[in-house]
Amino acid sequence: MANPPDARGALGAMYAGLALTVLATIATYVDRGTTHLLADHIRAGYPTYPQTRVNSAVTTYLVVLSVIGALGVLAWLTTAWAVKADKRWARPTATVMFVIGTSVGLTGLLTKDTSGETGLPPAMGWAGMMPCLAGVVAVALPWRRPRLT
Repeated sequence: MANPPDARGALGAMYAGLALTVLATIATYVDRGTTHLLADHIRAGYPTYPQTRVNSAVTTYLVVLSVIGALGVLAWLTTAWAVKADKRWARPTATVMFVIGTSVGLTGLLTKDTSGETGLPPAMGWAGMMPCLAGVVAVALPWRRPRLT
């Protein structure tokens, strides 16, 4: 059976959110190999840190952001499957995942560390918020249509 238009729109938004999550996660590795935005941000906040400590902090951030990205991918895939299968719990799950994802994104964007600066550079914090834009659409559309079963 074909999905109703709202379900197809929600699925499209979920797949867009999935892609944005993957891109945001990959961007941290691209940064490490090219622009060093994260390392420069840490170095600016902690000018007395030796290079080995800066590298350790960058590695720690990469691990944390990779775990968050992997959990985000799992959340997008599970929620998309639930919406596509028209599971009874799809709507509340999408809503909860949106709240959790937005909370995690805002934490990365706004949390200040002991240097008084945000832990992540603003560009990386905003990149972490991008999947939330798709999340707004992914949450709104399934709630608009009535459940058939």
